[in-house]
Amino acid sequence: MTAKTRREFLKTAAAASGVVMFTPDRIWAQVASGADTSGAIVPETTVSAKPAQLSIARWQSNTPGDVQTVATSLTEQAIAALGGMGRFVSRGDVVWLKPNIGWNAAPELAANTNPDVVTTLARLCFEAGAKQVKVGDNPCNNPRQTYQRSGIAEAVAAVGADVITLDPRRFKDVALGGQRLSSWPLYPEVLEADLVINIPIVKHHSLCRVSLGMKNYMGIIGGDRSRWHQALSECLCDITDFMKPRLTVLDAVRILTAHGPRGGNPSDVRREDVVAAGTDIVALDAFGAELLGHDPSEIVTVKAGYAAGLGQLDYRSLTPIEVAVS
Repeated sequence: MTAKTRREFLKTAAAASGVVMFTPDRIWAQVASGADTSGAIVPETTVSAKPAQLSIARWQSNTPGDVQTVATSLTEQAIAALGGMGRFVSRGDVVWLKPNIGWNAAPELAANTNPDVVTTLARLCFEAGAKQVKVGDNPCNNPRQTYQRSGIAEAVAAVGADVITLDPRRFKDVALGGQRLSSWPLYPEVLEADLVINIPIVKHHSLCRVSLGMKNYMGIIGGDRSRWHQALSECLCDITDFMKPRLTVLDAVRILTAHGPRGGNPSDVRREDVVAAGTDIVALDAFGAELLGHDPSEIVTVKAGYAAGLGQLDYRSLTPIEVAVS
């Protein structure tokens, strides 16, 4: 099968719709690092300033909130601190949300992305003018079971998003031009979207110690995914470089601390009540590794991403906006 690049996929989609593709140069103000943002959504602004690259929203209330309220508020605040979803979504866009829906497990087990984080992002995309929001993953377990039991399918459908089951017959060989992978089967509908938002959950992984943003891209690939395990870091760098991530949202409302990626024991789950978002996927993976108790410089996938020039290993060097939510 003839390999196609991502650019060729996008050009084909644009030609079919008669739409001229462009990316406006939108400048968004960064919230002053010392500003009091507790309990209020950081407003959007168009003041000329360097856009924020990383935001971290933490639940600060003395009383723990219910998961839905916490996840929703944290996600809203994390995106607002970056300048709002309008920084990433233009009116009429088609957006693909890529959560982790890999396992037939309830949200309480933290094997999949929190459904309220995903639903909030879908709503924010619509509010920013998206024409369509699609949600899908290539699960390890049966898709019908994972989509339903994760809580994601029902939750996102309620706000008007389209739940997409990836048809294994539709994966197409795509030229990646990577150091390890020259090409690999990817899902065309993901590549044709105007924006892909990567939404991993923070969790342990038995093979690479952590499963975070770069690892979450394995949910858009087909073929024999077990072959990637022979050189996982290199393969993840190749797919991440190809996808050119514009927005990653890290779900750490609940985190899986052991026996990942599937988990299954409630004692391995910890409430962290954090959502982080940003444009630097390596920095977010470094932050997620730290939440799991690791030194990011000792995580091979994070080190590889940094060495490949895909982002910063020291996430603090980006001066993240910290938002206290209550």
